[in-house]
Amino acid sequence: MRKITMLLALSLVLVLTFSAAAQEDPITINFWHAMGGHNLEVTETLVERFNEQHANIEVVPQNTGTYNDTLTKTESAVRSGDAPHIVQIYEIGTQVMVDSGIIIPIEELGREVAQDDSFDWGKFLTPVSNYYQVDGQLNSMPFNSSTPILYYNKDAFKEAGLDPNDPPQTFSELKEYAEQLTIRNEDGDVERYGFTLGIVGWFVEQMVANQDALLVNNNNGRDGRATESYLDQEPAVRFVELWKEMVEEEIMLNPGRGWDGAKQAFLSGRAAMMIESTAQVTNFSENAEASGYELGTAFLPRPDGVDRGGVIIGGASLWALRDHPQEELEAAWEFLSFLTEEAQQVYWFEQTGYFPVTKSAVEREMNNQFFAENPNHMTAFLQLLLSKKGAPTQGALIGTFPEVRQIVESAIEETLQGTMTPQEAMEDAAAQVDESLQEYNSLYQ
Repeated sequence: MRKITMLLALSLVLVLTFSAAAQEDPITINFWHAMGGHNLEVTETLVERFNEQHANIEVVPQNTGTYNDTLTKTESAVRSGDAPHIVQIYEIGTQVMVDSGIIIPIEELGREVAQDDSFDWGKFLTPVSNYYQVDGQLNSMPFNSSTPILYYNKDAFKEAGLDPNDPPQTFSELKEYAEQLTIRNEDGDVERYGFTLGIVGWFVEQMVANQDALLVNNNNGRDGRATESYLDQEPAVRFVELWKEMVEEEIMLNPGRGWDGAKQAFLSGRAAMMIESTAQVTNFSENAEASGYELGTAFLPRPDGVDRGGVIIGGASLWALRDHPQEELEAAWEFLSFLTEEAQQVYWFEQTGYFPVTKSAVEREMNNQFFAENPNHMTAFLQLLLSKKGAPTQGALIGTFPEVRQIVESAIEETLQGTMTPQEAMEDAAAQVDESLQEYNSLYQ
């Protein structure tokens, strides 16, 4: 009898021990993202900080390739029933994610699922949160946000007899400066171009917004689904015309599609000016210091006589996927809200160059004299904050946006190859975009 009692007691101890161990197992949150290189290290550091502070939650980050790769893998994972809890999706995936039915809007997650009454929904910079507002609701958590700015080599300006503190503000000035900055050898071959720009559809979108113009109808798809492209109208066409003229006059280097060619040309001194993401400010500043020249930054140039509109937020945001248990969704919210805290935002900004997305982080950097010591970062903020508020700078909602960018890039290539005029190429692009919009919208009628 005594042995039976002892066995029962031992069994009870073991049951309680295993139960306690089970309760102590942390909740696992899978986080898919597209950050690589140095930004991958920064992302993983933020995850490590969170995990250290939350013993009951373990966030598992996974790099899933490019933005396009991440979107495709997410769609596949949802179909197979193996979706992550949080996924980073680029800004042009917003319409697709909203339409997908797989997401839980971030406001719903915080207010209704997690019932977090302490979270300040007004903490975000308005130009950032505006992009991800659809039908009056914030659908994803702003994360890595950027806009394009003009970068230039101040030493090259001095050598060319240009004022290094007076960068070009208009299309005509950009062309004039590029002519003066271009250096040719005795044979007439270009040794340094005045300007370079990669064939990236994002730049066309930004230049249209900078002219306070729309990319598509229905107020950029904000008042209803976009059904018609405006790529064939003057704002887009005149930018492509300028592009073609400068390449033909050999004052602008055409590095082809993508980002890397133009970036390497500028960093190596092969080009004196370029337009790139504000996320490159830190990288370009470090290169300038190491190479012994002074870096300058400026707002995007605009056509002569056209009032400045502004820029659109680029980058990506974090989306929560719906079909997970309550406790896992609550844990996902803990991580997402953690990333918006001031300390994390300041660290992210200083380490990557992406904007902090909260007002308090910007105020802290102001008070700490960060912008006084790093004026090129201030250029990016001023351009963003001085942008007009409206549909052009809020950004377009397009269900086929990745395809639209490829169409635009092909049109630019046709123009630079001389097979079409800028007007013809953009008219053809607009027709292709209209067709893609019709096909996509038919799925939701």
